[in-house]
Amino acid sequence: MPAGDAFSGRQLDSIERAIRQAEEFGGLDYSVYVGDTDGDPRERGRQLLGALGQEVARNHVVVVVDPGHRSLAILTGSRASLHLDDRATALAAMSMTSSFGAGDLAGGIVDGLRTLAEHARQPRALHTDVEN
Repeated sequence: MPAGDAFSGRQLDSIERAIRQAEEFGGLDYSVYVGDTDGDPRERGRQLLGALGQEVARNHVVVVVDPGHRSLAILTGSRASLHLDDRATALAAMSMTSSFGAGDLAGGIVDGLRTLAEHARQPRALHTDVEN
């Protein structure tokens, strides 16, 4: 389904605001795709990341939701994956699917973006220049 058919204007504004806030809070870039994935949301997410170009995709998080197939995928670019580990993306997915199950597609997306932003973190430094 085209995203415009799935959401009211107010819901679209809420999702767009959540994307902006997540980007500001965590320093990563986010995209949300809602629509048919031909049954494979991860492959659709890979296509979307690839379409961004290698440099842009590095810092990107793509959330793919296919309501018709009841599927979800969260993909991270190479740099973004240093900030969001599998646990963080799993928590976001659980938050989203809980809302989806209650019939709140837009709210689930907003909750998932907030969860991702809250868990985005700076990569752990393995070496420092500080002497003890």
